[in-house]
Amino acid sequence: MPTATRWSRCRRRGRRKLIAATLPDIVSTPVNKAEGLNDPSLLEPADWEEFRAEAHRALDVALNFVRDRPQEAAWEETPPGLKVTDKELPVHGQPLGEVVNAVQRDVLPYTLGNTHPRFWGWVNGSGTPSGVISQAFVGAINANMGGRDHSPMYIERQLLAWMRQLFSYPEDASGLICTGTSYATLLALAVARQHALGESVREQGNGGAALVAYCSEQAHVSVSKAMEILGLGSRALRSVPVRPDFTLDHAALDAMIRSDVALGMKPFAVISCVGAVNTGAIDELEIIGQICRENGLWHHVDGAFGALIVLSPELRHRLAGIEHADSIAFDFHKWMHVTYAAACVLIRDGELHRRSFATSHAYLQGESRGVAAGAPWPCDYGIDLSRGFAALGIWMLLNEMGTKRLGEAIYRNCRQAAWLGQQVDSMKQLQRLAPVSLNIVCFRFAPAGLSRQQLNRINRHIVVTLHCDGIAVPSFTELAGETAIRVCIANHRTRLDDLQALLDAVIEIGARLMTAGLEGEEFDVSTH
Repeated sequence: MPTATRWSRCRRRGRRKLIAATLPDIVSTPVNKAEGLNDPSLLEPADWEEFRAEAHRALDVALNFVRDRPQEAAWEETPPGLKVTDKELPVHGQPLGEVVNAVQRDVLPYTLGNTHPRFWGWVNGSGTPSGVISQAFVGAINANMGGRDHSPMYIERQLLAWMRQLFSYPEDASGLICTGTSYATLLALAVARQHALGESVREQGNGGAALVAYCSEQAHVSVSKAMEILGLGSRALRSVPVRPDFTLDHAALDAMIRSDVALGMKPFAVISCVGAVNTGAIDELEIIGQICRENGLWHHVDGAFGALIVLSPELRHRLAGIEHADSIAFDFHKWMHVTYAAACVLIRDGELHRRSFATSHAYLQGESRGVAAGAPWPCDYGIDLSRGFAALGIWMLLNEMGTKRLGEAIYRNCRQAAWLGQQVDSMKQLQRLAPVSLNIVCFRFAPAGLSRQQLNRINRHIVVTLHCDGIAVPSFTELAGETAIRVCIANHRTRLDDLQALLDAVIEIGARLMTAGLEGEEFDVSTH
């Protein structure tokens, strides 16, 4: 008899025999106490002292890697033999020492390179030596930060209280430690949607509401992804033009909002950039916030790396108005160098935040005492029921370094970017393509007589050559159709000598390409 039929009869007649026939019951199988049930765990070390020695050696390998990384190439391609992914799944294990040896041999030499002082690609944090220690504690504790009453919860709550203090948010504001600003922005826009449509959105969905949001054309792609995931669609995200300094044109924003209202659309949110991904531009938060308040819109600040200039007394004035934003998203694993992945979202209206995600399932009900105490839990403020203890690494770093040292490191990066921009301006072979707003310098090798297409090709090839030769890791981007060498200095290990080496290499590689033969529009740098 098919299982579905047996279940149907079971429901009609309540026959326990049919349940047993459908679902196996391991209790019915005889169990002998001698079958290893009282033996030590299969997953514990057989010899703790031997394991301790191997663990100490592994820690030395990790710390030596961090210490010695600046002496190695900035990047080295993974050999073809290590790129295979068809190895058999291990059935029988091997000693920990052999596994550590494999990591040391096959993994450590070929990492991304973001712990190297000449890594300036994208926005990747550089980590800290003490981050290795915090990760060891995270592994030892193995906390599930979804909820319940245990000491890690109070570490996260303290951390969120510190973040409210940093950004001058009210005490009843809420927040969540999460994996990255992409996820934080999704959570914030979900709350913004509930703010616009009411609590019925959780049961009925968007209901055909013509919601639209606005962001700079320089905004991160995660904003449009969030709109897609929320069922609003990327076409509901209006791309606002930028001014010559790559900040959002607030006059254009105001006009676009009025136009959409006239067309019967329902504007609900504006996303500002603090540290736009291409150039580091910071939108005018006070003016944009005022536009949002006048139109009843949610103001979200994407401060993935730039929001942390709040730690620098010399820079934090550039965040004027952020304290009035409805939500802020930022990463710890970028400019604070916390081990990946660690970010934060702050929501000014804490109760709205909770109502946007809280559930009432029986197995998630809290108690006033015992392990199930401590509500509301983090799972009431986001999607994840199982969460790692990322807060510990952030908490430890703040206690170790203090905001003063962290702010000084951020400010030094900005001064290094200013120096690099000045050096570019002084060299006739180079051309700066954007203002140095914060810590990003966009420039190109630009000898006279080359077309735009040729310049774009040669600069892309320069970047790839810098990577493959292990000299440095910048990235490239496009600004108004021009390929730029993009140097994002979010690296506490960088020194001026590293930046000078970059400039020297760009000029040398560019000259070498020119000598190799540049023949009109047919030149293709990929062949050189």
